[in-house]
Amino acid sequence: MQTFKITLAYDGTDFVGWQRQAAGVSIQGLLEDALRDLDERDVTVMSAGRTDAGVHALGQVAAFSIERPLAANTVVRALNARLPPTVRVLAAEEVPSSFRARGDARAKTYQYRFWNGDVVSPFERRYVWHVPGPLDVEAMRTAAQLLEGMHDFAAFQTAGSDVRTTEREIFVSEIRHPQSEMITYEICGTGFLRHMVRAIAGSLVEVGRRHRPAEWMADVLASRDRGQAGPTAPASGLFLVSVTYSVVQSRFTPKER
Repeated sequence: MQTFKITLAYDGTDFVGWQRQAAGVSIQGLLEDALRDLDERDVTVMSAGRTDAGVHALGQVAAFSIERPLAANTVVRALNARLPPTVRVLAAEEVPSSFRARGDARAKTYQYRFWNGDVVSPFERRYVWHVPGPLDVEAMRTAAQLLEGMHDFAAFQTAGSDVRTTEREIFVSEIRHPQSEMITYEICGTGFLRHMVRAIAGSLVEVGRRHRPAEWMADVLASRDRGQAGPTAPASGLFLVSVTYSVVQSRFTPKER
């Protein structure tokens, strides 16, 4: 048996998300179907995280074990030959059988994209949240920075979620605004609650529209109440950028954490 770690990218628009579902096409389902054809047996694929319906990935990581002896570059070619063009395996490497795509991850980076022009480009519409009208980008930047460090993010979690703890450490929470209609929000942390990034994105737009001051973000955190945060932003603007497996050096002292 060989165990492979793969990095893949996908346009999530037309899929029900990463996880195989009873109905609809999933990324996991496509990969497992391709591997069944390749290895002539059922193969389970485990990912670093379960992206929701409509969410995209630039650097999702997954792992699986196969019996057929193959080189890593052959795995890339063989899977891409069996996958739709909206799902691409970018790289593969053989890893120890003990490797866990999710359990061994040390950090994940997500990006959320806002389109702030009056008219959204037809080439961007599937990959952004169209937010027309003036936005106070500096206030959004200040609000985003308030999320850095160790916090309880219960206020940004989907109601009814069942997790052991809602505390997460965020290494980077940053608004970037190049000279165009595109505004991007990047967040990197040890882990994320369900719909957490999209709830943060919706809250940042509340600040950008000056419905709330930047300091409100700290009040939302302290409330631990989902009803105090902004709306859940559309899935179309969210990308899983990368998964890190090495130790991430925190920028925060124990006191700050």
